[in-house]
Amino acid sequence: MPRPMDRLRFGTGGIPVSTPRKTTVNGIKRIRELGLDAMEIEFVRGVRMSESTALEVRRVAEELDVVLTAHAPYYINLCSDDRSKFEASVQRIIDTVKIGWVAGVWSVVFHPGYYGKLSSEEAYRRVREGIAKVLEFVQSNGIDLWIRPEVMGTHSEFGTLEEIVRLAAEFGPPVAPCIDFAHLHARSLGRYNTYEEFRSVLEYLEKELGKEILSAMHIHVCGVEYGSKGEEKHVNLPETSFDYRTLMRVLKEFNVRGVVISESPDLEGDALRMKRAYEEA
Repeated sequence: MPRPMDRLRFGTGGIPVSTPRKTTVNGIKRIRELGLDAMEIEFVRGVRMSESTALEVRRVAEELDVVLTAHAPYYINLCSDDRSKFEASVQRIIDTVKIGWVAGVWSVVFHPGYYGKLSSEEAYRRVREGIAKVLEFVQSNGIDLWIRPEVMGTHSEFGTLEEIVRLAAEFGPPVAPCIDFAHLHARSLGRYNTYEEFRSVLEYLEKELGKEILSAMHIHVCGVEYGSKGEEKHVNLPETSFDYRTLMRVLKEFNVRGVVISESPDLEGDALRMKRAYEEA
């Protein structure tokens, strides 16, 4: 099973905006300069990193004590009716896992797909099949990192909190949820924004997956705007009513460990805001 985390770490979803000469290695160095200690490598449009670069990324991250996660490409739909698209989606996750393992990544997150005309149950079956194929690769190659389907923000996307937790419960480690609190807030049209609601999420995870899940959490947070169908766009935390300070308080109360990744436009600004709120809680 992939290792639990030593503490709650804060970082950016991608290379910090203020990084000069934007490379992954320079991004890691900038993370440390900012006083952060995690970074998510974003393979948004495809997995394009050589093995030699991945080894250098790993060396620098370990030297600077920066924990790395990776986000698989957005072109993934495990619910597709087109079998070739399903297989290509599985391969994109595997490609992320493969280079992520070389780079020393702790956790790989991906967007599972879209319901289309499928029922939730049929979509679940297809996503489960895709994850099983990824796990077959992981286990046959001695890879030891977390595989994280993400809680999604719109009603058209597979990925309610319950669906993602059900997958994690069925497979067990190394499959675990990526909890995107902005997506939860947007998908529920404004819920999951109070002390009691944040507590209810962690209590639910603890009940369904065991207390140990709270020592290995992969969390996304950003400001978010939403409409009747859920998430519309990411914005900076100060521009929304999302109560990230209370979320940080609850994470501290539950002694949550793992990574909190900022996905706001102001990546490092919001990561530092959350880190300060957590320290002040």
